[in-house]
Amino acid sequence: MAYMNFVPVTGTIINMTGGMDCCSQLMSLRVEDGVINFMVGPETLVIDGRRLMPGMTVTAFYDSTLPVLLIYPPQYQAQIVAVHGRNEQVALNFFDRNLLAADGSLQLNVVGRTVIETSNGQAFNCHPDNRTLLVYYSATTRSIPPQTTPGRIVVLC
Repeated sequence: MAYMNFVPVTGTIINMTGGMDCCSQLMSLRVEDGVINFMVGPETLVIDGRRLMPGMTVTAFYDSTLPVLLIYPPQYQAQIVAVHGRNEQVALNFFDRNLLAADGSLQLNVVGRTVIETSNGQAFNCHPDNRTLLVYYSATTRSIPPQTTPGRIVVLC
Protein backbone atom coordinates (compact mmCIF):
# COMPACT_ATOMS: atom_id res chain seq x y z
CA MET A 1 0.00 0.00 0.00
CA ALA A 2 1.32 3.45 -0.92
CA TYR A 3 1.16 5.26 2.41
CA MET A 4 2.83 8.33 0.89
CA ASN A 5 -0.54 9.20 -0.71
CA PHE A 6 -2.37 9.15 2.62
CA VAL A 7 -3.75 12.47 3.85
CA PRO A 8 -4.42 12.94 7.58
CA VAL A 9 -7.56 14.60 8.92
CA THR A 10 -7.74 15.18 12.68
CA GLY A 11 -10.97 15.93 14.45
CA THR A 12 -13.53 14.89 17.03
CA ILE A 13 -16.11 12.24 16.22
CA ILE A 14 -19.57 13.80 16.37
CA ASN A 15 -21.58 10.90 14.97
CA MET A 16 -21.33 7.25 13.92
CA THR A 17 -24.18 6.00 11.72
CA GLY A 18 -24.87 2.91 9.65
CA GLY A 19 -23.24 2.87 6.25
CA MET A 20 -24.37 1.49 2.91
CA ASP A 21 -24.21 -2.07 4.25
CA CYS A 22 -24.09 -3.84 7.60
CA CYS A 23 -20.27 -3.94 7.63
CA SER A 24 -19.55 -0.23 7.32
CA GLN A 25 -20.30 2.96 9.20
CA LEU A 26 -20.25 6.65 8.41
CA MET A 27 -18.04 8.57 10.84
CA SER A 28 -18.59 12.34 11.00
CA LEU A 29 -15.64 14.39 12.25
CA ARG A 30 -15.77 17.97 13.48
CA VAL A 31 -12.64 19.62 12.13
CA GLU A 32 -11.41 23.21 12.20
CA ASP A 33 -13.25 24.09 8.97
CA GLY A 34 -16.54 22.24 9.61
CA VAL A 35 -17.46 18.58 9.16
CA ILE A 36 -15.86 15.79 7.11
CA ASN A 37 -17.39 12.32 6.73
CA PHE A 38 -15.46 9.06 6.47
CA MET A 39 -16.68 5.62 5.50
CA VAL A 40 -15.20 3.10 7.93
CA GLY A 41 -15.46 -0.37 6.43
CA PRO A 42 -13.97 -3.85 6.83
CA GLU A 43 -10.81 -2.78 4.97
CA THR A 44 -10.22 0.21 7.29
CA LEU A 45 -7.37 -0.34 9.76
CA VAL A 46 -8.59 0.95 13.12
CA ILE A 47 -5.50 0.96 15.33
CA ASP A 48 -6.00 -1.25 18.42
CA GLY A 49 -9.38 -2.33 17.02
CA ARG A 50 -10.97 0.39 19.17
CA ARG A 51 -14.70 0.92 18.99
CA LEU A 52 -15.12 4.43 17.57
CA MET A 53 -17.53 6.62 19.54
CA PRO A 54 -18.66 10.25 19.59
CA GLY A 55 -16.32 12.51 21.57
CA MET A 56 -13.12 10.67 20.60
CA THR A 57 -10.33 12.66 18.97
CA VAL A 58 -9.02 10.72 15.99
CA THR A 59 -6.86 11.08 12.93
CA ALA A 60 -8.37 9.45 9.85
CA PHE A 61 -6.13 8.88 6.84
CA TYR A 62 -7.55 8.67 3.32
CA ASP A 63 -5.85 7.78 0.05
CA SER A 64 -5.64 10.92 -2.11
CA THR A 65 -5.40 8.82 -5.30
CA LEU A 66 -8.90 7.32 -4.90
CA PRO A 67 -11.95 8.94 -6.50
CA VAL A 68 -14.08 11.11 -4.20
CA LEU A 69 -17.78 11.92 -4.33
CA LEU A 70 -18.42 15.59 -5.08
CA ILE A 71 -20.76 16.21 -2.16
CA TYR A 72 -20.85 18.45 0.88
CA PRO A 73 -19.73 17.77 3.48
CA PRO A 74 -16.82 15.92 1.87
CA GLN A 75 -16.78 12.15 2.26
CA TYR A 76 -13.73 9.91 2.02
CA GLN A 77 -12.97 6.22 2.50
CA ALA A 78 -10.91 5.90 5.70
CA GLN A 79 -7.84 3.72 5.21
CA ILE A 80 -6.47 4.09 8.77
CA VAL A 81 -8.08 5.53 11.91
CA ALA A 82 -5.94 6.29 14.98
CA VAL A 83 -7.50 7.32 18.30
CA HIS A 84 -5.54 9.98 20.19
CA GLY A 85 -4.75 10.16 23.87
CA ARG A 86 -4.87 13.48 25.73
CA ASN A 87 -2.43 16.03 24.20
CA GLU A 88 -1.24 13.41 21.73
CA GLN A 89 -0.48 13.82 18.03
CA VAL A 90 -0.17 11.21 15.31
CA ALA A 91 2.11 11.18 12.26
CA LEU A 92 2.28 8.68 9.39
CA ASN A 93 5.42 8.73 7.29
CA PHE A 94 8.34 6.73 5.96
CA PHE A 95 11.32 7.07 8.31
CA ASP A 96 14.86 6.50 7.03
CA ARG A 97 17.81 4.79 8.76
CA ASN A 98 18.24 7.90 10.97
CA LEU A 99 14.51 7.89 11.80
CA LEU A 100 13.99 11.12 9.87
CA ALA A 101 10.63 11.40 8.11
CA ALA A 102 10.84 11.30 4.31
CA ASP A 103 9.44 14.83 4.08
CA GLY A 104 11.78 16.11 6.81
CA SER A 105 8.84 16.95 9.08
CA LEU A 106 9.89 14.90 12.14
CA GLN A 107 12.97 13.27 13.67
CA LEU A 108 12.39 10.39 16.09
CA ASN A 109 14.47 9.75 19.21
CA VAL A 110 13.51 6.22 20.26
CA VAL A 111 14.17 5.33 23.90
CA GLY A 112 13.69 2.18 25.96
CA ARG A 113 10.18 3.14 27.08
CA THR A 114 8.96 3.69 23.50
CA VAL A 115 6.43 0.96 22.67
CA ILE A 116 7.10 -0.46 19.21
CA GLU A 117 4.55 -2.86 17.74
CA THR A 118 2.96 -4.04 14.52
CA SER A 119 -0.47 -2.93 13.35
CA ASN A 120 -2.04 -6.04 14.90
CA GLY A 121 -0.58 -5.24 18.34
CA GLN A 122 2.33 -7.69 18.34
CA ALA A 123 5.77 -6.72 19.59
CA PHE A 124 8.14 -5.51 16.87
CA ASN A 125 11.58 -6.78 17.81
CA CYS A 126 13.63 -5.09 15.08
CA HIS A 127 14.82 -1.53 14.65
CA PRO A 128 12.01 0.54 13.09
CA ASP A 129 14.24 2.35 10.58
CA ASN A 130 13.55 2.34 6.82
CA ARG A 131 9.86 1.64 7.34
CA THR A 132 6.49 3.33 7.25
CA LEU A 133 5.56 4.22 10.82
CA LEU A 134 2.50 5.56 12.58
CA VAL A 135 3.98 7.59 15.42
CA TYR A 136 2.19 8.76 18.59
CA TYR A 137 3.90 11.67 20.33
CA SER A 138 3.15 14.59 22.65
CA ALA A 139 5.78 17.27 22.24
CA THR A 140 8.47 18.30 19.77
CA THR A 141 11.49 20.53 19.89
CA ARG A 142 11.49 23.81 17.98
CA SER A 143 14.48 22.68 15.93
CA ILE A 144 14.45 21.95 12.22
CA PRO A 145 13.45 19.22 11.81
CA PRO A 146 11.33 19.02 14.96
CA GLN A 147 12.43 16.15 17.18
CA THR A 148 10.30 14.00 19.44
CA THR A 149 10.58 11.01 21.73
CA PRO A 150 7.51 9.01 20.72
CA GLY A 151 5.47 7.17 23.30
CA ARG A 152 4.40 4.59 20.75
CA ILE A 153 5.27 3.51 17.23
CA VAL A 154 3.09 1.26 15.07
CA VAL A 155 5.11 -0.33 12.26
CA LEU A 156 3.08 -0.77 9.07
CA CYS A 157 4.76 -3.86 7.61
